[in-house]
Amino acid sequence: MGEMKTDILIAGSGCSGLYCALKLPADKQILLITKADLESNDSFLAQGGICMLKDEDDFDDYFEDTLHAGHYENDKESVEIMIRSSGDIVDDLLDIGVDFDRDEDGELAFTREGAHSASRILFHEDITGREITGKLLAEAKRRSNITMMEYTTLIDIIHKDNVCIGAVLRLSDGTLEMVEADDVVMACGGIGGLYDHTTNFPHLTGDAVAIAIKHGIECKDLDYIQVHPTTLYSEDEGRSFLISESVRGEGARLYNKDMERFADELMPRDRLTNAIKKQMAKDGTEFVWEDMRTIPDEEIKSHFPNIAEHCQQQGYDVTKECIPVVPAQHYFMGGVKVNYESRTSMERLYAIGETACNGVHGRNRLASNSLLESLVFARRAAYDMADDDKIAGKYDLSEYVDMAEYADEDLLEERYRNLVLDEIKRMAEERAE
Repeated sequence: MGEMKTDILIAGSGCSGLYCALKLPADKQILLITKADLESNDSFLAQGGICMLKDEDDFDDYFEDTLHAGHYENDKESVEIMIRSSGDIVDDLLDIGVDFDRDEDGELAFTREGAHSASRILFHEDITGREITGKLLAEAKRRSNITMMEYTTLIDIIHKDNVCIGAVLRLSDGTLEMVEADDVVMACGGIGGLYDHTTNFPHLTGDAVAIAIKHGIECKDLDYIQVHPTTLYSEDEGRSFLISESVRGEGARLYNKDMERFADELMPRDRLTNAIKKQMAKDGTEFVWEDMRTIPDEEIKSHFPNIAEHCQQQGYDVTKECIPVVPAQHYFMGGVKVNYESRTSMERLYAIGETACNGVHGRNRLASNSLLESLVFARRAAYDMADDDKIAGKYDLSEYVDMAEYADEDLLEERYRNLVLDEIKRMAEERAE
């Protein structure tokens, strides 16, 4: 067992973790770890796009769309921060080479998705997340102050007097390592790996939330879990393949077993999910049908080539036939509670991305707000750390942690899993009272 030292430890290689690292000062030594390989995170899977406030005339409608989707349980200040920051974020992404689709005049092209009253979503084909996160990763690899370690898991934090002073890591060879850090950032993704049917990578099991619960760090809305209404139905086990909301935004239709429309395809995700489940129960089926034939073939080829290719591999030609779709767990609106600078209730511990809950999404996330929210509040965390002139102490980490607690990896994983699921259940029951 060894001990490392870094200025800032970031756990997670999705868009929030990478962007946070990139926005920190170049004189900060940053250790960025990831539980699997650098690209196995849900940011790389995001299909639809990233929202942007095109002009001031759209602010009120964008604000209202976000609140309406979130059942008006959103933190209004967080929502305004996100929307107002969107232009700067997009400019930043363009500067590092993100290739958003453009119209025939060379201007940025915008699409519309469910529960949006206007077209305000930038995209790159149907792999926007891969385009954005891939470019962020490439930039991070060029930075000499950023060290990245794959297959390295954050299994606990180390703290003294409610100040985070480091973390415990499990390395790729299974050995344990303590790392002292001036600041720790949890960007560990969501909780999809706790569910049988999910669009998430299976290794994303809410580790940061479990750690927060264990140490009494405030969490919020853990029972607010979004189910995506349309994933490709398959009898095979494994991660569910998402059929992007953009498909319905461009005109795709949903049919029951008699090939009749039964719902407004552009309803917010939670309402459409309920409508699909209700229709499946009525029909006695395990899926409903989605019809992409309403979209011109050229639009499918240019905007949704990867969705079309995956469906083709599964035996469906989306230009000639409907595809079976079913809801699956998709996104985590709750998480470790943070303020507007992404600080948790423990000093020097931050949470960003899907791990965090800053109140932007309320009870239900509006389509294509996730990438934007992650980037906006990752940048705010970076700026907050950069502005902090506190002098970190020097610690003997072994005084504050019992490494024997982590010896049995399977037992620890089961314990963390139960911590999260039990707290989700408790919050849901408390809310129902």
